[in-house]
Amino acid sequence: MPRSGAEARRRLQRAALELYGERGFDRTTTAEIAARAGVTERTFFRHFPDKREVLFDGEADLRAALMRAVAEAPDGLRPLDVLLHAFQKAGRILEDNRPFAEPRLEIIARTPALRERDLAKSASLTEAVAEALRRRGVADRLAGLAARTGWAAFHQAAEAWIDDPSQALDAHLSQAFDDLRALSAIAAG
Repeated sequence: MPRSGAEARRRLQRAALELYGERGFDRTTTAEIAARAGVTERTFFRHFPDKREVLFDGEADLRAALMRAVAEAPDGLRPLDVLLHAFQKAGRILEDNRPFAEPRLEIIARTPALRERDLAKSASLTEAVAEALRRRGVADRLAGLAARTGWAAFHQAAEAWIDDPSQALDAHLSQAFDDLRALSAIAAG
């Protein structure tokens, strides 16, 4: 049996990833996840409200890191530069959890119910980022647009990082935001 709550949580996440990979999300039960992790099903539900949330654990940490990084970004930056700064800081959470992030994205991509949950979580995080920009004085309309655009760039960078681990996530983020600027320059030209 795991000795701590954090260890039980990690074991449950690993077990869920393994089982979802082997059997698929829909054909895996919480009881099977708990058994593979060496804990009871009751322990599973102490840590996660349902089997989907095993894959979305850490959302609160990411939200807090993004909000803090937006608030602490240097003064005078344009909204997209604030977001690049924030995503680079918060991206360390993904980098620290790469062994979990990679199979997680694959499982979500092939499971419609998880894609739906991922979209809902992304929308919630995007709204939190927009709110953090508003607190910095960015106009409401621009804050929402910047947050959605920045989130899309972050998502693209994360996918590129999974596909090409030879570069750090920061490099992929810089490239994605450079691409946004290039698109903007083409549209303005």
